[in-house]
Amino acid sequence: MTDKPISYLPTDGLSYDPTEAVYWDEAALDKELERAFEVCHGCRMCFKYCDSFPTLFKLIDDVHDGDVRKLTVAETEDVVDLCFQCKLCEVQCPYTPRDGHEFQLDFPKLMHRYNAVKGARKPALQKAALSDPDRAAGAARMSLGLANVMNRVQLHRWFMEKALGIHRDKLLPDFAGRTFEGWAKGEGLLDGGPDGEVVLFQTCYVQHNEPDVGKDTVAVLKRNGVDLRCEKGLQCCGMPAWESGDLELLRKKAHANLDRLMPHVEAGAKVVVINPTCSMMLRREWPELLEGDDRERAKKLAEAVMDSGEYLWSIRNEERFDASFESSPGEKVAYHAPCHLRAQGVGFKGRDLLRKIPGVKPATVMECCGHDGTYAMTVDGFEPSAKNGKKAFDGMKAADAEIWATDCPLAALQFQQHAGVRPMHPMSILARAYEKDGFGKKGEE
Repeated sequence: MTDKPISYLPTDGLSYDPTEAVYWDEAALDKELERAFEVCHGCRMCFKYCDSFPTLFKLIDDVHDGDVRKLTVAETEDVVDLCFQCKLCEVQCPYTPRDGHEFQLDFPKLMHRYNAVKGARKPALQKAALSDPDRAAGAARMSLGLANVMNRVQLHRWFMEKALGIHRDKLLPDFAGRTFEGWAKGEGLLDGGPDGEVVLFQTCYVQHNEPDVGKDTVAVLKRNGVDLRCEKGLQCCGMPAWESGDLELLRKKAHANLDRLMPHVEAGAKVVVINPTCSMMLRREWPELLEGDDRERAKKLAEAVMDSGEYLWSIRNEERFDASFESSPGEKVAYHAPCHLRAQGVGFKGRDLLRKIPGVKPATVMECCGHDGTYAMTVDGFEPSAKNGKKAFDGMKAADAEIWATDCPLAALQFQQHAGVRPMHPMSILARAYEKDGFGKKGEE
């Protein structure tokens, strides 16, 4: 072992900004990896969030006699690949830039940097299938519903696993026959221009897979007197692309979205986002990953971004807030707090809104469900995701509630597959609570 200890202070290779030349320097990256691994090995606070940390600690302790410098490239890649970007280690870590600590440690961003610098290490076909949900959904719609059928055919799923690396047993979301945007156009929500109080960023998942969540969000906001607009041509937030290190695709999609959203922001509107992963991207990631004019636009956009529950909660004390609920999901509601909502530090306003329904007492489960973007869909990620989510599954079951809730649609898929119950979005629960017999068939969507 080298006598000189590894300093916990940042090296000259520190960078989380891809517009800086040092970000792309492999030698600089290696310095920061070594430092970060040494800090984490000494701290160990984040042992429980994913397998990256237990694997790292075991390699250093049991294989390399405590010497971080002896980690091989293959071992480092194992640690990187086990990070599924839940962001909870950054939330827990006391050494982050967000906290102003001198160590300036952001483990998830360092893992993103590794994937961006080291290039495409995932199979090309898997990357193509998972990095662009808009493209995949477009192809699925062209099949006129056949894609949904084939996703349940065992032989086809075997082929998908071999060709694309998508696990044969993963419950995949259906593609909607009509997009949310198609519905919004029919409702006249695309015709108002950028002079509304709110513009909705429905997210690619609601757009292509579950437009009903978007419809419920629109219904609830309108019920509460919100002057809402929708926008034509919104694309994915870019998170699936960034998971595979494709910064170019992320920036392309962000640019297109900024072109469509900024006129609303310039006119004073809030950007209300349905999925926490996407609100996190717009609020926290775009201002640091984009470049030039887009970065400046993203900073301004970020100030206007709000989660759907966060926005409705912000007007709860106004006269227009409508608490005239006509039905109830029952006293017990099991609420799962999505990791990417926790990462934003804005609280769980979707849960808090459920308390406005008379008699409802949500039980909150804070554990990660393990899905985390496209990670749970892959051959390498499917089984670890189920293991990592077990505490969340058990916690939701322990609440003994008929209705489960989560703000994250992908988390809902994970619970449906591994816990047997499909949680509802808080906006969907609120939409039902405004109806006389909204919960006549509890647990169904």
